[in-house]
Amino acid sequence: MLSLYDAALSSRLLLGTARYPSPAVLAEAVSRSGAEIVTVSLRRETAGGKTGGAFFELIRQLAVRVLPNTAGCHSASEAILTAKMAREIFGTDWIKLEVIGHHDSLQPDVFELVEAARILCAEGFCVFPYTTDDLVVGEKLVSVGCRVLMPWCAPIGSAAGPRNPSALTAMRSAFPDIPLIVDAGIGRPSHAATVMEFGYDAVLLNTAVAVAGDPPAMAEAFGKAIEAGRLAYLSGMLEPRDMAVPSTPVVGKGVFA
Repeated sequence: MLSLYDAALSSRLLLGTARYPSPAVLAEAVSRSGAEIVTVSLRRETAGGKTGGAFFELIRQLAVRVLPNTAGCHSASEAILTAKMAREIFGTDWIKLEVIGHHDSLQPDVFELVEAARILCAEGFCVFPYTTDDLVVGEKLVSVGCRVLMPWCAPIGSAAGPRNPSALTAMRSAFPDIPLIVDAGIGRPSHAATVMEFGYDAVLLNTAVAVAGDPPAMAEAFGKAIEAGRLAYLSGMLEPRDMAVPSTPVVGKGVFA
């Protein structure tokens, strides 16, 4: 079981809700993925005018836990205001905290991120911070009250997969007791399996499923890949070797001259 802020979950896949071709496709993708948490961008949906209410109603009908996010925010003050609005609309203290600092890479502004996390944690929010794989930033976020960290493995929507495996594995080692969720940059089920093999606790993704030729099938593929990666990690994987090692013993075999 996965424990996030004292919530016990069976699935280790968190699924985004943007860019799907239709509400029906989104609903089927969530169902086939097995995800128990979906993320929702409050800023994007409220900007859609009359369609926002219908979208929120669809999300409620999915019978999963909602993790509102502060996507599109570029300062701590923006993110804090959005988080408070989300708490009122969805009736949850959970918030995925995004504070974007770079327009091209969508890399988080870690200074504003830590400040926003400090204030929101103090006000009783359960903060899921979208951050980099920097250990110092991770320590700052934990010190202000975050009980989950969500490092990227590549820029949002890039589908590049884990660009810096060493940094991701170092983060796992540095925070053995903190749930770590890879957020952003996952493009293929094999990417998700890889980061789970690093010992990560879960994966959050959106674009790789939403824009696939068959989103529900891709969602199912990701769900299975995450399960496989987790099982492999727990089973104890064979480490790479420099030399060949025969799988069949040679000692005691008959020799024919």
